Amino acid sequence: MSGAPTRILLADDQDDVRSGFRLVLDSQPDMTVVGEAADGATALELAQRLRPDMVLADIRMPRLDGLELTRLLAGPEAAHPTRVVVVTTFDLDDYVHTALRHGACGFLLKRSGPALLIEGVRAAMAGDALISPQITVRLLRRLSATPHTPPAPPVSAAPAATAVDPLTDREREIVRLIARGLTNAEIGAELFISPGTAKTHVANIQAKLKAGNRVGIAAWAWESGLVAPGS
Repeated sequence: MSGAPTRILLADDQDDVRSGFRLVLDSQPDMTVVGEAADGATALELAQRLRPDMVLADIRMPRLDGLELTRLLAGPEAAHPTRVVVVTTFDLDDYVHTALRHGACGFLLKRSGPALLIEGVRAAMAGDALISPQITVRLLRRLSATPHTPPAPPVSAAPAATAVDPLTDREREIVRLIARGLTNAEIGAELFISPGTAKTHVANIQAKLKAGNRVGIAAWAWESGLVAPGS
């Protein structure tokens, strides 16, 4: 990465939340908050004017909600695509599905704490996607509870399990860890490899499975039987 810090725009209708995020992010040498917005419409205008590297967006905001803001900034029709990480109190499945479908590169819960917030920003800037582990596990358990119902495409973005497993033994190890909600850094520590090597493996797995994100990889693991429900 270059020496320039990641420029971040905060979009949340609560002043104390924005202040807390600013304190956390500005404390990192590779991040700087360049703007704040208390509603979605203002966030859209600031994003278009300031061209931040990333927008952290709440879902429920006045004038324009965070899901529509995500679509306008990160969706396929965005003129100048911007990375968006949704950071919210609300982890309803429909919100997760819609955010991912609209192009969000992360979905974090505010209660996850500052460490995961920082990691989510870094993961998104590295081209990865980080979703709060508790959300991943819940979504996948729902998939496993309804095996005869096709998973929603925006969640898994993964094909149905096939008779041929395209993965290597190492890749299957990594898929199991992804299904447990581990990040690249945690996978690296578990397997005694660098986070960069873990990231490369994850990218290769996504390409082989045609998965749109880590949830897609994890969903494939559950659907194919590589990971048993509740493991």
